[in-house]
Formats: sequence, C-alpha cells, structure tokens
Amino acid sequence: MLEDRILVWRFNRGDTAALCRIYEKHRDGLLKVAAALLNDKSDAEDVLHDVFVAFAQRTGRFQLKGSLKGYLAICVANRARDRNRMLQRRAAACLDEASAQPAGTTGPAHVAMAREQTEKMDEIMAQLPEEQRETIVLHLQSKLRFREIARLQGISINTAMSRYRYGLDRLRSSLNGELKQ
Repeated sequence: MLEDRILVWRFNRGDTAALCRIYEKHRDGLLKVAAALLNDKSDAEDVLHDVFVAFAQRTGRFQLKGSLKGYLAICVANRARDRNRMLQRRAAACLDEASAQPAGTTGPAHVAMAREQTEKMDEIMAQLPEEQRETIVLHLQSKLRFREIARLQGISINTAMSRYRYGLDRLRSSLNGELKQ
C-alpha cells in the first residue's frame, strides 16, 4: 500500500510520528495474530511490544520488500513461536506447578457460552502443528494471500495452501469429534 511505503520512507528518516502511525494502523490486526498463536492476551501484547521495539531499532536501515502488514505479521508469528518454545521449556522444567485459569464468568448465559466456545476453539487450534496454525492465522486474521505467506515463510505457494487445507481438515475433524461426544 502506498501509505505504508510513505510511512516507511518517513520512518527511515527518523520521523517518530510515522512509527506511531504504523503502530496505530497495524496494532489491532497484529494483536489478533499474536493472540491466536499464543492463547494469552498478555503474552500477545508482550510479543507485539517486542516486535515494535525491534522494528523501531531499525530506523534508517529498514528496507521494505513486500507489504508492511505482511512483514509485521511474520515478525509477530516468529516472536509468538519463540515465546511458545520458551513457555514449553519452562513448563517442562516446572512440571509440578499447575497453571490455574480463572474460572467463573458473570453475565448472561450467551456470554458464558461464547467464552466457552472461544476457549474450546483456542484449545483445538493449539493442538494443530505450528506451521498449520500459523498459516491459518496469517490467512484468516491478517488477510494475507497464500502467495505472500509463502514468500514470507520461504515456502512454495502449494505448501502454504496445503498447510492451510490440512489445518482446516484437522480443525473440522476435531470439532466433529467434540460434537459426537
């Protein structure tokens, strides 16, 4: 998008207002990507913060080769993947500590049901292989095309589309299993 190219040009010349505009423009979409990959809002916010701190440190030397939105989405996905690995290592080291999730929702029944469905979907998404989950999230949440996902991940378009299709098939299968129980 032309606005992004202009913002990057201004950003590279030290314009802090351009960095603020980039953040404001892409924050919500990137936060959705991080939340979908991490299943935790505070971790998602941390990842988004880390990505923009690293991005800000590239002032004057950042070169945009594709879309800024796609670049930032891949940065968020990579940080989320790193955070998931770190959390898995931590969990393996501290097996005796149980993580308690807040229970008890107040409000109308439909709010509680929606929250329960969201939690169940998050659990099912978390069971997908990382490559499939990441491709689904980048395509559905960030609205990236398979061509862009493939280029940013260094894979073929067919591989990106296959990861998406296999991921959706696994989601359907998991959801059908939940409905039968």
